[in-house]
Amino acid sequence: LYLVIAVPLILIFIFSYGPMYGIQIAFRDYIATKGISGSTWVGTKYFASFFKTRQFPRLLGNTIGISLYSLLASFPIPILLAISLNECGSLRFKKSAQMITYAPHFISTVVIVSIMTLMFSMKTGIVNNAIVALGGKRINFMGEARFFKSMYVWSGVWQNVGWGSIIYLATLTNVDPALHEAAAIDGAGRFGRMLHVSLPALAPVITIQFIMRVGNILSQGYEKVILLYRPLTFETADIISSYVYRSGLLNSNYSFGAAVSVFNSIVNLAILVLANSLSRRL
Repeated sequence: LYLVIAVPLILIFIFSYGPMYGIQIAFRDYIATKGISGSTWVGTKYFASFFKTRQFPRLLGNTIGISLYSLLASFPIPILLAISLNECGSLRFKKSAQMITYAPHFISTVVIVSIMTLMFSMKTGIVNNAIVALGGKRINFMGEARFFKSMYVWSGVWQNVGWGSIIYLATLTNVDPALHEAAAIDGAGRFGRMLHVSLPALAPVITIQFIMRVGNILSQGYEKVILLYRPLTFETADIISSYVYRSGLLNSNYSFGAAVSVFNSIVNLAILVLANSLSRRL
C-alpha cells in the first residue's frame, strides 16, 4: 500500500512542489542568460505594475464573473444527472445516457471550439439557419461580447456534465437499498426518497467537490478562451490566465507573467481556506 501511494506522491513532488523554485522569477528581473539565481532581485515591482495597469479591473472582473457563472451553471447539473440516472428503471436507457453524456469529455478543446464555430456561424450555422426559419434575424454569437460568457460556460457544461456525474453516481450505487425500502414503507415516494436518502448520501461528496471548485475559482483555463475570443469580445472575454499567456509567453515578459500567476494562486489559496473553514462550520 505504501508503494501504491508513493507513485502519486512522487508525481506531486516532481510536478507541483519542484517547480516552486521558479516562483522567485516573479520577484526578479529575469533574464534567461543569467538564470533564475543570477537575475536581479526587484521585490514586488511586477506585482505593483500589474495592479496599476488599466486592464486589472477588467481582467479580475471577467475572471470572477466567468468562474461564478460556471460554478452556478455546471456544479448542480452533474448532481441532478447522477440522481436521475440512479432512479432510471431501464438499464439499457441508463447505459446509453451515460455513454452519450460521457463522450464529449474526450473531445479536445480545439475540436469543441471548431464545432461551436460551425454551429453558431452567422452565415451558415445551423443555429442561425433555425432562427431565420422561425422568422428571426441572424445573430453573431461568436462576435458579440455579450454572448461570450454564455458560450464559454454552457459549452463547458455540455462537455463535462457526464464526466462530472461519475463520482456522484458511484456514491449513489453504494447506498444501502434497505434505506430506500424503509423510506418507501414509511410512505416516501420517488421524490421523497431522492430528497431524504439520495441527497444526504451525496452531501459529503458534494462538499468536497464544492471546496475543490471554489479553490480554483480564478483558474479558468486560457486555451478555450484564446480559441474563442475575438477582438470584438475582449471586453468580456479577456481573463487573467489569457493575459498571462500574452504578456508572459508571447511578449517574453516572464517576470511579469509569473507575478500575475502567483497573485492568481495566492487568491485561490485564500478562497480555498475560507471555503474549507465554512464547510466545517456548516
